[in-house]
Amino acid sequence: MSKELWLNLPVKDLNKSKEFFTRIGFSLNPQHPNNDEAVSLVVGDNKVIVMLFPESTFKGFTRHEVADTQQAAEVLLSIGAESREEVDELVRKAAEAGGTIYGKPGGEEWMYGAGFADLDGHRWNVLYMDMSKRP
Repeated sequence: MSKELWLNLPVKDLNKSKEFFTRIGFSLNPQHPNNDEAVSLVVGDNKVIVMLFPESTFKGFTRHEVADTQQAAEVLLSIGAESREEVDELVRKAAEAGGTIYGKPGGEEWMYGAGFADLDGHRWNVLYMDMSKRP
């Protein structure tokens, strides 16, 4: 089985998206040359890789048009948080970096989450789950 998971996302402005994601806490991948053609980011302890590509490059890879994220969601990317406070902090950082909050923080006793859209409308879900309190 594969050792890594890479999520590839099309973006309109590579530099603005790079700034957005680093502001919310993603790290630049030191094993990848981040340049005008692609940006590689590392997310979390499991080191999930998020690759950002200009839309034209992404279309070349997929041989499909890029989804219009203002009209439809192509995927919901979820990030596990270690606490309710971490959910709140990540969503706050996303809003401050120019993202849009589509799901305000909240939830049940055992699960707490929120949702934001990045600069290109890709939807991200941030969840804290305390399985010891799950009904």
